[in-house]
Amino acid sequence: MTLGYYPGCSLTGTAKEYDRSLREVLAALGVEMEEIDDWSCCGASSAHATNHLLSVALPARNLLLAAKQKMDEVMAPCAACYNRLVAASHEIATRPGMREKVEYVLEEPYHDGVRVLNILELFGRIGADVVKEKVTLPLDGLKVACYYGCLLVRPSAVLKFDDAEAPVSMEAIVAATGAKTVEWNFKTECCGAAHSIAHTGIVIDLSKKILDDARAAGADLVLVACPMCHSNLDMRQRSMRKRDSAHQDLPVLYLSELVGLALGMEHKKLGLDLHFINPAPALAKASKKEAVA
Repeated sequence: MTLGYYPGCSLTGTAKEYDRSLREVLAALGVEMEEIDDWSCCGASSAHATNHLLSVALPARNLLLAAKQKMDEVMAPCAACYNRLVAASHEIATRPGMREKVEYVLEEPYHDGVRVLNILELFGRIGADVVKEKVTLPLDGLKVACYYGCLLVRPSAVLKFDDAEAPVSMEAIVAATGAKTVEWNFKTECCGAAHSIAHTGIVIDLSKKILDDARAAGADLVLVACPMCHSNLDMRQRSMRKRDSAHQDLPVLYLSELVGLALGMEHKKLGLDLHFINPAPALAKASKKEAVA
């Protein structure tokens, strides 16, 4: 399987461990990726709040580049990038006059037909059975809270992916690794996303509520598929401890990192050493729980 790849800005910077682990895991699962040449920012964090036409034209440029490389499908592992690429494609196709405006900005005709996949759709296509067959280190003692946040599932009428209120696609992949998922209340709640800089206090409050609910449900860690969610939930725990001395750290992993662990890959190879909250103690504790059981 060869697939177009749009890493986006985060995966080449603050979330490079997501890119690293994803490339390692997909190679092990037999998936080849071809990166879009000369890709640029999709404007996910700010363009839609400052200039609507720019927020459509930026992702459209990347989809046009993919079309020129004869790509039928592009995988965007960042939930925000995925959301903007799909939303832009939808708006160009459905909003009168938008195609002409975008083509004016791009100074060339836009080509429809490039389908955008998120990481959960890709793993679903690979198949949980295939993942399970490759597992060499089952994560049987681990309890995971699957966190979707906002951008993977909303707006549902545009994205048309999973159930916007009660998604389950991540749980299927987790089950293939041997880990158990917990039932909890905040799997689609917003963490505050890009407000992390302008409204840090609000983001700390929102993210702490998410982590507290996951811990109360018995989770050993939270699993994400979004660099912004990961940043808020992982990096902001230091600020949570300053506000609440009783706060207990909870590791936050990317889906690709969890699958990589089950495939027997080393922590450093997956970038686990780059997280603010070290997941090693929780992983070791979960391993001991399984040994006792």
